[in-house]
Amino acid sequence: MPLSLASLVQHTALGLSVLAGRERLAAEVRWAHASELSDPTPWLDGGELLLTTGLKLEVADAAAMRAYVARLGEAGVVGLGFGVGVNHPEVPPALLDAARAAEFPLLEVPRRTPFIAISKAISAVMAAEQYRAVTAGFAAQRELTRAALSEGGQRALLERLAALVGGWAALYDLAGTVTAVAPAWAARRAGRMSQDVRRLGRRPAPATAVCADGPTEDRVELQTVGTGQVPQAVLAIGTATSPATAERYAIQSAVAVLTLTTERSGAYQEAEARLGGAVLRMLLTGEPDHARAVAGQLYGGLLDAPLRVIVAESGGDPAVLEDFGAAVEAAARRAGEPVLAAADGESLVLVAADGGAAMAACVDCARPASEERAEGLVLGMSAPTGLASADTAYQHARAALLVARRRGQTLVEHDEVATGSVLPLLADDAVRAFADGLLRALREHDRRGRGDLVASLRAWLARHGQWDAAAADLGVHRHTLRYRMRRVEEILDRSLDDPDVRMELWLALKATAPGR
Repeated sequence: MPLSLASLVQHTALGLSVLAGRERLAAEVRWAHASELSDPTPWLDGGELLLTTGLKLEVADAAAMRAYVARLGEAGVVGLGFGVGVNHPEVPPALLDAARAAEFPLLEVPRRTPFIAISKAISAVMAAEQYRAVTAGFAAQRELTRAALSEGGQRALLERLAALVGGWAALYDLAGTVTAVAPAWAARRAGRMSQDVRRLGRRPAPATAVCADGPTEDRVELQTVGTGQVPQAVLAIGTATSPATAERYAIQSAVAVLTLTTERSGAYQEAEARLGGAVLRMLLTGEPDHARAVAGQLYGGLLDAPLRVIVAESGGDPAVLEDFGAAVEAAARRAGEPVLAAADGESLVLVAADGGAAMAACVDCARPASEERAEGLVLGMSAPTGLASADTAYQHARAALLVARRRGQTLVEHDEVATGSVLPLLADDAVRAFADGLLRALREHDRRGRGDLVASLRAWLARHGQWDAAAADLGVHRHTLRYRMRRVEEILDRSLDDPDVRMELWLALKATAPGR
């Protein structure tokens, strides 16, 4: 408990008497300072009990005494102790009148009480108070550590901290999302601090900030949590007034314990991310049994449910992919559902439960009107599938991503590709170059006036190799058509009996058709 003037007066060994300002004896005394100067205020800091024998005071001048008392009050001096029996047998009447008029605490210090005794008394009380605060701080640290290691974890720690400071406490991630709050009634107040949390999270750690909680006028102190330059989380403490010394120790202990648990949690999360990446790669390479064995119960809920594979690209901007991945994982974490994510070259691959929060976050990020949408983000999504077909779903998601990029869309699901036509996929410079190269020799042959091989090939392929029907379409004899197809094989050095060759030639003709 802070030392007051009243406590000093009640100290029987000092023998102090109150002559004026009895109504203000509750003022806290931070130190005692002896000075005989008529204006000691330049050397004062506020909160002192000033001690003097009146050696250099104009004690007979009432105006001077009023000015003296006024200066002390303006400097934050909480009281004046006047030592009698040294230079003056009693407190000078002018000084007494000035103190009473200003209701300024004036104490008479008897001749037998040296000023150093008052200073020692104050120092002893302050040391005892500091010891009590430190002891309370150690006790708080033990309580907070015990709470953090309990089943309640960080939430239990916040509940204990809120009780110790007589207010509320909340923990945030760097996006400003409340991850834990205590007591429960403070959730709305904690939510209003998100913008301040995000602002503090961008500053180099360690960092603190103090702000007011709107109309409630709570004093909210924000502190970063973590040991690195980039904080791991932000702790908020809401109290009615500035925390006292013991409460300050409790807050610092909470920050230290949260740093330990958060750093440990971060290490676990990093290990979990590496494990998740390994499980994901096993799924995408057609090893579902191995993936399930490695995952154990960690991702069991995901591997047993219908899932989707999402492939995301960002036009070469890694920050866009990082923000997208963080948004999806945060949504999954809030919903308590597992999600697998791993980088794949310049892409990000996700495996998420169909219809879950992670899927909803993907769709939200892809909406044109979404505030969360990142410029340049392109997503390809598979249809719902089971664990055994995850590798096929990955290929489908890749194909959907290709279509999304070519169409200039943010999100394409594989079902849209499967129910459409492959022909729009041919509108690509690389496909057109391939087609031109494949058909170039035939076109040059036709330009030299040696036959219409390209038109004959198109008619023959359109009729699935039926000689009579194709010859009728061209208006030539079937033997003429057979001769032309042999010339096509000779010029291309490929056999038309090979279905792959026929497929490539047909696509090449489609890709180079007029108007495409």
